[in-house]
Amino acid sequence: MARGSGPGGRPRRVTVGELTLPALAIETSCDDTCAAVLEGPFILSNVISSQAIHGKYGGVVPEVASRHHLELTGPVIRLALEQAEVEVPDLDSIAVTAGPGLIGALLIGLSTAKAMAAPRRLPLIPTDHLQGHVAANFLEPDPIEPPFICLIASGGHTLLAGVREHGGFEILGETLDDAAGEAIDKAARMLGLGYPGGPALEKLAAEGDPGAFEFPIAMSRDPGLDFSFSGLKTALVYRCRDFEEGEIESNRADLAAGFQAAVVEQLVSKLKRAIDLEGWPAVALGGGVAANGPLRRAVQVSAANAASS
Repeated sequence: MARGSGPGGRPRRVTVGELTLPALAIETSCDDTCAAVLEGPFILSNVISSQAIHGKYGGVVPEVASRHHLELTGPVIRLALEQAEVEVPDLDSIAVTAGPGLIGALLIGLSTAKAMAAPRRLPLIPTDHLQGHVAANFLEPDPIEPPFICLIASGGHTLLAGVREHGGFEILGETLDDAAGEAIDKAARMLGLGYPGGPALEKLAAEGDPGAFEFPIAMSRDPGLDFSFSGLKTALVYRCRDFEEGEIESNRADLAAGFQAAVVEQLVSKLKRAIDLEGWPAVALGGGVAANGPLRRAVQVSAANAASS
């Protein structure tokens, strides 16, 4: 499946196959083992098993994630089928995340899906992880119909997707280095907050002053729609180095607030620019960073302003 920008910075098409339903969907691209059963746009079941073990390592360890997927994929699929009151012979197809993601983790899901599909001659649908973020907006109970723009921000990806049809999307802009979620997790680690860092950083930032320390808003003068978060991470590293021993603790909340504000500002400013360029009638959020409260509120304001203008 095509991803990224084509010659001259033109958006490249991303397409997926058509699903036949009811379908079993398997996801093992990172550290969550997931299975769902879908019937049309309706979710009959959705089972997620998160691997809490990675917290003690400060991030996802690919080999550990793969071993846990090997143990959990079977039980998670069985539970999803049980909750949906569907048996394997009832399935018309099996969809599985084919990438992007951790190679070892993806192989567990793909191997499981192949082993289930082959003896039953079921269609096997390799699915793009990023298209999954976009396609989630088509599901009940609150589906969004194209056209709309989708901001996807997660631990591994940050991009703006222009969605004009159900079968694919255009990448309008993407990160040139680090993803927003990766930057947040590393910032949380620098501030001693552990992993996963997003919820902890947001909680700490609520106690701080976002204007206490100045952090750069990358790509702010660039007329395009791409993102960059490596410089922001570096700015936090140097800011922490400037403190004497013990001073980081007393400034952690302000550092968290300033860092979070810089991430949100960059994401929202690029989203605003994209809306202004093409007048998208609706906005959607996808990826783990979409759970961030300040980001959600800022996007709601931007969407409301665009609708009223």
